[in-house]
Amino acid sequence: MDARPLSAAAAAAITGVQVGASIVATRFVVEQSAPASLALLRYAIGLLCLLPVVLLAGPRPRFAPRDVLPIALLGIAQFGVLIMLLNYALRVVPSARAALIFATFPLLTMLVAAALGAERLTAAKVLGVVVTLAGVGCALGERALARGGTGRAWVGELVVFLSALIGAVCSVLYRPYLRRYRALPVSAFAMLASVAFLAVPAAGEGFFGALPRFTGAGWLAVLLIGLGSGGGYYLWLWALDHASPTEVTVFLALSPITATLLGGALLGEAVSRLIWLGVALVTLGLALATAGIGGPETAPKPPTLGAPRRSRGVPRC
Repeated sequence: MDARPLSAAAAAAITGVQVGASIVATRFVVEQSAPASLALLRYAIGLLCLLPVVLLAGPRPRFAPRDVLPIALLGIAQFGVLIMLLNYALRVVPSARAALIFATFPLLTMLVAAALGAERLTAAKVLGVVVTLAGVGCALGERALARGGTGRAWVGELVVFLSALIGAVCSVLYRPYLRRYRALPVSAFAMLASVAFLAVPAAGEGFFGALPRFTGAGWLAVLLIGLGSGGGYYLWLWALDHASPTEVTVFLALSPITATLLGGALLGEAVSRLIWLGVALVTLGLALATAGIGGPETAPKPPTLGAPRRSRGVPRC
């Protein structure tokens, strides 16, 4: 395994941990803001972090006209639609159970990528993804099996699954654009589209009628969530450009592990007695699923994170 695949694995791992940490920070501040307003703040801060880097990184990014709408729709789906679906589901489904269902993300990504011919299914990948899913189940413990008390719980569970499916499809469909352009401008433009989309439901929540009312600790949590979202999304796309979708998304198994450990340490949440078995299984699953990373189907491309690229018929960006 050369340096680039190792860097892709590291970027995906950092993103998995960042998502888990953002979940805990969101739990801390969620009662201080409406869901769409909080999402808008999160991605607006992330966008503000990315834009200066994009403008200072070199020539102004230029997308081919045919690529503008698809990249925007991917950003809207991954940030706006996915997040709103999860926010709805968490009203009727316990968070641990939702996390377990959402942990099918890598499995769905693997199936979508195989169906679209984006990568080959291998026994090691399948086993690795299944083992990480089992590890997440162990880490969440009996809470993952507890159903919601409302009769609409099955609807919430279906919505969580749908959100995971949307994320899986987006992870696969991003790759053609990441081969034409650098990950940095793609991530910034996709996030810009999501901010524009989220402004509509946030306006309905009264976001633009008055300043958000957070405590000092709440503002700090929102700032950390936003900073993590901007940097984490860039690393996510960069990893997708240098490894297969399954090899990247499997690292999302680190997010419920991180959320469980941080939730127990910082928020006093219950931690399963099987947490360390879960950590061991997730580690084993990651090793199995990424054993071939950097092979013929995943190895590309530019020598550095910010390297520009050229594509036939597409302007340099």
